[in-house]
Amino acid sequence: MHEKRFDPTLISRLDNPERRKKLSPEQLLALLGLKGSEDILDVGAGAGYFTFPAAEKTSGTVYALDAQSEMLDYLLSRLEESEFDGNIEIVQGEAEQIPLDDQKVDAVICSMVLHEVEPLDQGLREIRRVLKPGGRALCIEWEAVDTGSGPPQAHRVSSTDMARVLEETGFKVLDTRPWTEAFYSIVFQK
Repeated sequence: MHEKRFDPTLISRLDNPERRKKLSPEQLLALLGLKGSEDILDVGAGAGYFTFPAAEKTSGTVYALDAQSEMLDYLLSRLEESEFDGNIEIVQGEAEQIPLDDQKVDAVICSMVLHEVEPLDQGLREIRRVLKPGGRALCIEWEAVDTGSGPPQAHRVSSTDMARVLEETGFKVLDTRPWTEAFYSIVFQK
């Protein structure tokens, strides 16, 4: 198993009321400035924390990408119980090698996943590749501080380092903000 990858047996931690209070998917998605017809890629979709709210905000396709079949099976069962009429497509694959065509999506969501990507710049180049020109992306990550939970501090990427790597990869950083002591968001554009 990938050393940094989230343990799928802990899936209930991904979508719980406490997390929603601290990191509202609706408030975070608002940072992308979606107009309602975008195709969106949710990298590391997990339990669909952002997949389903994103699907409510667009008539386009939301591609729910995850490397782990257990996560995708869970997401598929949620999808079958939902009212979504086909605008969510489940895709198995790695962030370092996204199985989508070039310039396929208008927006990308990367929530609590980039700290797992090795090497990070390869994952960011892939995000850049699948984004249309002018496309925006939203990164939500763990700040590189000891919070007593979450991934080890050594696996985290600080907001400062993330912004630097994004710019080195050719993105324009539009907005960086802390959400709690533990989490930050960055909106960036191709």
